Amino acid sequence: MIVRKFLSAKSILEFTGHYIIWLACWMTIVAITLHFFGGKYVVIPWLVLPLVGTAVAFYVGFKNNQSYDRQWEARKIWSEITNDSRKFAGMIRYYQSGEPGVHSSETIRRTVAFRHIAFLYQMREQLLVPAPWEHVSLHNTWGVGNANRRRRSRLGEQFREELDAFHSRNYLSVEENDNLSVYSNKALQILNTQMEQIQMLLDNNQISMIQQMEIQTIVCNFYDSLGRLERIKQTPFPRKYATFSFLFVCIFIFLLPFGIIGELAKNRLEIWLSIPIGVIIGWVYLTMEMIGDYSENPFEGLHNDTPMLSICRAIEIEILEILGEVDLPEPVWPKKSILF
Repeated sequence: MIVRKFLSAKSILEFTGHYIIWLACWMTIVAITLHFFGGKYVVIPWLVLPLVGTAVAFYVGFKNNQSYDRQWEARKIWSEITNDSRKFAGMIRYYQSGEPGVHSSETIRRTVAFRHIAFLYQMREQLLVPAPWEHVSLHNTWGVGNANRRRRSRLGEQFREELDAFHSRNYLSVEENDNLSVYSNKALQILNTQMEQIQMLLDNNQISMIQQMEIQTIVCNFYDSLGRLERIKQTPFPRKYATFSFLFVCIFIFLLPFGIIGELAKNRLEIWLSIPIGVIIGWVYLTMEMIGDYSENPFEGLHNDTPMLSICRAIEIEILEILGEVDLPEPVWPKKSILF
């Protein structure tokens, strides 16, 4: 997630600068054709451009709105997970049955709390597995896939220290970690184990039945949150909707120089103004399209994603503080204006 107020010129050029090159080439080809070869056939009525451009702008704008909804929903779900995690840790730490002669088992309670931290990071890891339609999975598409894989790799290296810090803490036992390897959905299995351990607290009279029901309600919320995040991850933005949006922008850009030159051809020296004007207009439409295109997948591991590592680390710190731990990991801070 980008956390600075305004993007730098370098960031803008890295994201959309390569489009300027081929836009300039296309505008120049059309201008040269008319200027040197008298290609009057390339001129189209100016009225065509506003009609097409307005329709494309409405279509792209609506698509961007729906794309942002997916990203915002993902962020809201992680906020709910944060709130439920705080309640869960407090319940595990402080709920007591109150029965005489029953001594609280801190070992089981700490194990349950530590397992929840492992659940958060495991859920993040599963959500980052590339889907076939995401940008990091593209192949032979004008180098887009390779460029995004390099971006994701660079971001991972920038936050390598924070990732290694989690693995060094070993919140799961070696035996439990090995047992998870046979499951396709490890995060789900961790929640199943949590349910079993909470039932054990009730069986040992560590908590009352009402308290157990309250704790299990929170765990059920984690089941729901996991399913909602998986729905966003495993359901692509409608591909026809996204594809035609890009196609319409391409059609508009194809027609753009013909209409501009038709207006400027009255003075042959002004024909060359069609090149910068066409590049600017085309760049604006392409940028709008790309913003929506990258916003529709909030779990790609790129700069526009939900900052899951930062959220997991914040929850981890809060849970450890509730448990009374003093050896706390450092929060995840932005690096180069990116929060990962």
